Amino acid sequence: MLTALLTFALVSTITPGPNNLMLMASGANFGFGRTLPHMSGILAGVLVMFVLVGLGLSQLFEAWPASFQVLKVMSVLYLVFLAWKIATAAGPGESAGAGGKPLTFIQAALFQWVNPKVWVVALTAITVYSPSQSIAAVLVVALVFGMITLPSVTLWTLMGQQMARLLTNKRRLRLFNGTMGALLIASLYPVFLDWLGSQG
Repeated sequence: MLTALLTFALVSTITPGPNNLMLMASGANFGFGRTLPHMSGILAGVLVMFVLVGLGLSQLFEAWPASFQVLKVMSVLYLVFLAWKIATAAGPGESAGAGGKPLTFIQAALFQWVNPKVWVVALTAITVYSPSQSIAAVLVVALVFGMITLPSVTLWTLMGQQMARLLTNKRRLRLFNGTMGALLIASLYPVFLDWLGSQG
């Protein structure tokens, strides 16, 4: 069971998603050091979400299914906004208004609550690997995801930082940021697919 949980955690945290794409963009635009609060916020937000979901927050969706649809709409709108911020972000030493700063610890932590991928992963992990939802089992699942999330977010930030070596002029940087913004929108494909399926 632990091996399966570790595998699921690795696959779900290291694959492209809103968090990882945003970290890569931040690493390229602001460097590793300035992205540390963003990375720490993701880790803290994931841990808190997993614990609260495991302790019964998921029952809200069972009691009121419409709440999950409301969450999806909020998530999509906020991710579109963040995609725009990434696409218009300035590089180090430049000024581009709202797009010129990396996410803070609090912003990154709160973002997990409107991140569709994290919600799906948390609900799946708790349901499959902590069916009893005992405090001990929930904490194990949360800690495993915390342990795997840390190297995953570090890797994606470092990849972004290395990309910065290629982004030596404004044109390349704009192209990179535009691509990252588009990929962030593309990461919402499963959400749109689910909506289409529910309407069909």
